[in-house]
Amino acid sequence: MAACEPLVVTDRGTGAAAVAGPESADTTVYNTPMQHLIHQMLAQLGEDPDREGLVKTPQRVEKALQFLTSGYQADIDAVLNGAMFSVDYSEMVIVRDIDFYSLCEHHLLPFFGKCHVAYIPDGRVIGLSKIPRLVDIFARRLQLQERMTNEIAETIREKISPLGVAVVCEGTHLCMAMRGVEKQNSYTVTSAMLGAFREHARTRMEFLELLKLRNPSLTQVPLPSPASHMDD
Repeated sequence: MAACEPLVVTDRGTGAAAVAGPESADTTVYNTPMQHLIHQMLAQLGEDPDREGLVKTPQRVEKALQFLTSGYQADIDAVLNGAMFSVDYSEMVIVRDIDFYSLCEHHLLPFFGKCHVAYIPDGRVIGLSKIPRLVDIFARRLQLQERMTNEIAETIREKISPLGVAVVCEGTHLCMAMRGVEKQNSYTVTSAMLGAFREHARTRMEFLELLKLRNPSLTQVPLPSPASHMDD
């Protein structure tokens, strides 16, 4: 990324502006627009961005955000890397309890939890380790849990054309726990049921019963339906 213009620092005592550079012992040059914005945000919050504990915060926050939104740059085909195989198997495949961490697109606060993915092959299977990688790709974006659930299911359907796909995500949203309604013990369950899982109640119930073997709290999982994400 090309360097932007150096940060102009104002002396708090004299009010004089100076360009921060290598010769300044008590200032830092921020080399990306994002770091400039974070520096300005800290000042707007009433903090001193140049104090010892915060002087490197813009670099740290930028690095963290680049990682937490790395799913935008991910190439799904490269991640799958051809790990799709012809197999004579037509029973349910489940990868459950996949940890995910994402950012709510409304407040940029984390939501996190577990994702359970199932599909019924139609002559082709996907490498088991690739399913958690797919979850990471869609979680590492500014997201809604509802959208993320659908994106995971639709991608698996697109790549291997199974008889059915089911995805259930359970998430704790800090935008509801730390602020707003401040309900620390609530969590959100979303589901996407495609193909046989949507069309056949028996198949769907088999999947949900298998999830309940280790998580009795999953007594009812909603079928996907149009819904809006609450934004206080």
